[in-house]
Amino acid sequence: MKVVAVGDVFITPEMMRKSFEKYEEFDECQYFFFGQNTRRKMRGTVKTIELGGRDKCKLPDGYLEAIEDAEVLMVHLCPVTEKVLKRAKKLKYILCNRGGIENIDADAAKDRHIKVLFNPAHNANAVAEFTIGTMFCELRNIARSHMAVKSGDWREKYPNSGRIIELRNLTVGIVGFGNVGELVCEKLSGFGCNILVSNLFQPERTNPRINWDKVQFVELDELITRSDIISLHARSKSKEPLFGKREFELMKKTAIFINTARSYMVDCDALYNALNKQLIEGAAIDVFEVEPLGPDHPFLSLDNITLTNHRGGDTVNAYSDSPDMMLRELIGFLHEGKEPKYLIR
Repeated sequence: MKVVAVGDVFITPEMMRKSFEKYEEFDECQYFFFGQNTRRKMRGTVKTIELGGRDKCKLPDGYLEAIEDAEVLMVHLCPVTEKVLKRAKKLKYILCNRGGIENIDADAAKDRHIKVLFNPAHNANAVAEFTIGTMFCELRNIARSHMAVKSGDWREKYPNSGRIIELRNLTVGIVGFGNVGELVCEKLSGFGCNILVSNLFQPERTNPRINWDKVQFVELDELITRSDIISLHARSKSKEPLFGKREFELMKKTAIFINTARSYMVDCDALYNALNKQLIEGAAIDVFEVEPLGPDHPFLSLDNITLTNHRGGDTVNAYSDSPDMMLRELIGFLHEGKEPKYLIR
């Protein structure tokens, strides 16, 4: 089978090459590089794609020509647009090494009977671990204390002084129960937390590492009003904020809000006002509408927020393991007829 694989600065063509070389089925492979050659510059391209601008991105030289007789296309961020698919006369499978498929014209692929596999699990554990870390940062002032000591200040007073509590026994609200949300729930089970989940549907309670006795599925408003910590792990096609002025006003004044998911899910002006007016205790934010933050960003003036620069899914494992994960799914389908776990229907 002929393969076209398009890597980038995150999942490189070499990572993809190492995965394809393990399988004899893929006897002709061409590799390309998409986008900028630094992660910092590439963040802007990611944002453009996630906000619906996949047709605005420059495609690699030779990509359109190579795709004409390929049967398998593997990408991470590289766009697969109507223009690309018109050239792909023999294409049967698209393997997308990410959870969001904003870079794929899935409708055009479906019209051409091309199967699209994606991989929302590729960085799920990385994001889940990071999310737990941000909870501790806010609850225990880890980042604020670090910055104070580095600047020569043995700081004793913090935004939550007198209310600094442990994670144990807190009620944590998880908004969205996909791969990341479930892993956050699993990890919190070890801390003895009470878990509230708001999700479109209730999954089967099959994960043996979750203490299901401490998990409740509730409507979003109930989750918001009852939770000590709210962690956002949902995404939306509408690009409309899920959390705005109304939602922050419903939260407990001692509550912490965490977003390691999508920036457009949160009205940042409303979050700033809630923090500035101390309507909520604190927040930890890893994703932003414009990255990097400018020097005048209002969040920078707040003491009750932990800010990180889109680090949630950034581990070696999350990137290097993904091509292998994708190919195992495809090989299972080709050899055994096993339907891929993440298949666009």
